Amino acid sequence: MDWFKNLTVLEHIYFWLGIVSTLFLIIQIIMMCFSSFGGDGDIDGDGVADADLDADSGISIFTVKSLTAFFAVGSWSGLLTCALASDKLQWLSIIVAVITGAAALTAVAFSLHALKKLQCNGVIEYDKLIGQRANVYVSIPPSRSGRGKLTLNAQGKFMEIDAVTDEAEKIAVDDVIEIVAIENECAVVKKIGCTATAETASQEQNSD
Repeated sequence: MDWFKNLTVLEHIYFWLGIVSTLFLIIQIIMMCFSSFGGDGDIDGDGVADADLDADSGISIFTVKSLTAFFAVGSWSGLLTCALASDKLQWLSIIVAVITGAAALTAVAFSLHALKKLQCNGVIEYDKLIGQRANVYVSIPPSRSGRGKLTLNAQGKFMEIDAVTDEAEKIAVDDVIEIVAIENECAVVKKIGCTATAETASQEQNSD
């Protein structure tokens, strides 16, 4: 323990900041892992704290996770610099700590922003599908006597969703339909035509 007793005041600050922030970072990682496997880990504490610090738009730099990374990386970098530098250059450790901490903070912030965008892109906003035209992939039985399937490109992705119709006749495969309503993530559709493709129908609608 002689090395610990010989630490300067600045090195003690780095050491204890590094210990606390690293433990906090490990706890956050464990919570995220539990959340990924279906638990409530990301649960409310960290999630709410991040939400309070995040802006509604753009990239928020200062979140709980990014600030934790700042102190963890910055503290250990500063301590290492103190150990390698001479006594007259101890002030250099502060600059190194700030720079490395800021780099870690920015990297975490951009990573979380990218993950958030991926999560948002994976969610289908069904209400925005109303009025869209699509092709029938599996024939749709008449009068809601069963479900078929339709395919379309919307919201930046190709999707396949269940569909029913109120029409008295079956809607065959490859017919073009229009989505008139969404009920329990199932599209209610009406037939438009059976010769045009959904893309052609959409182009005609835009030209009108």
